[in-house]
Amino acid sequence: MQIVRALLTRLATTLVTLLGAAIIVFVVIRVVPGNPIAMMLPPGATEADIERLKTLYGLDKSIPEQFWIWIVNVVQGDFGTSITLRQPVFDLVIGRLPATLELSLMALLIAVLIGGTAALTATLYRDTKIEGGIDVAGGVALSLPDFLWGLALILVLGVLWPLFHISGRVSPSLGFDFQSNFFLLEALLRFRFDVVFDLLGHMLLPAFALAIPLAAIILQLLKQSLKECMHDDYITLARTKGYSETSIITRDALPNAILPTLTLIGVQFTFLIGGTVIIERLFSYEGLGNMAIDAVINRDLPLIQGIVLVFALLFTLVNLLVDMTYAALNPRLRHA
Repeated sequence: MQIVRALLTRLATTLVTLLGAAIIVFVVIRVVPGNPIAMMLPPGATEADIERLKTLYGLDKSIPEQFWIWIVNVVQGDFGTSITLRQPVFDLVIGRLPATLELSLMALLIAVLIGGTAALTATLYRDTKIEGGIDVAGGVALSLPDFLWGLALILVLGVLWPLFHISGRVSPSLGFDFQSNFFLLEALLRFRFDVVFDLLGHMLLPAFALAIPLAAIILQLLKQSLKECMHDDYITLARTKGYSETSIITRDALPNAILPTLTLIGVQFTFLIGGTVIIERLFSYEGLGNMAIDAVINRDLPLIQGIVLVFALLFTLVNLLVDMTYAALNPRLRHA
């Protein structure tokens, strides 16, 4: 019963968070300067044309009335119609969301592999020059934002040594007929490895740009947690039994040190999803973040609202999943 009660409480908190995010974005994008209707009409448009479009998109009503109409429609699955693209917002967002999810998960995987490997190596060679070099590399990785890493990767691996694609999501010349928007997953399931390699060629540079700062954060926290565990009694007991240092770190210390890092990864993953906005624009990657920038530039209010609401939903669901995973892995919380 306690687990069910806790889950219901978190779900209620999630709904309140989503409602708060919806209210904030709805009000903010309407009070900032700029008229989306004026951007749609040609220079010779009359006042009657402007009023007709305002009525069509419900902009002739007060902000509370607009919000109530919008939120009621959202609950029914209707996110409105894009002002610039003239298509349902829900279809547009769902069409771009898989690209952003694939990019974010790829970046998370790269960050965990790099950060985890570096932390284990630094712990194994602690108090040596190897640890010092890893700490310096981690400091450099953390000191630069992801978009600067993206520019550096484009220059080095896209221009000087053109090993990867620097724009788009897939090469049009492949002529592959995708049945879903999860391109990478579909190509793997259909055993089209030529398409997989092409997709990875487009995805790896933006994924690495997102992953490098996160890998540095994982490195710092996991290394510190491992160092603290290395002084515990069960580690001393493992040494007296003759286990190798590598075995002690990976088998005994890592399971206990990884719990704080898991929480951090979940929190940082939400920021990583938000960071895709700039990276997708930089690499012309056809994801939700790239669409968000176009929506802001064009003052496409319904599309902005739909994108922000989806981002907020992703953030709350990831945090909920992390909390549940942490409770499942931590016996003290599981039996509380």
